[in-house]
Amino acid sequence: MARTCPTCNKGTIMGGHYSNRVRATKFNPTGLSRKYPNLQWSRLPDGKRIKICTKCIKKGNNTKAKVAKAK
Repeated sequence: MARTCPTCNKGTIMGGHYSNRVRATKFNPTGLSRKYPNLQWSRLPDGKRIKICTKCIKKGNNTKAKVAKAK
């Protein structure tokens, strides 16, 4: 399963840039880290379960989720 929310298409982002001044204190040599959305299992009205982000769960978008059918 991809790490994206099927309702809002929120996906991974690259973050963690920092200046040259603090470069010696960071372990990651490139200075970048991947940040993932907070995906949780949620039940749809038809009984299926999908992983959607917590922001969509709070908004109530889990009742209107459109899931692409796997072929």
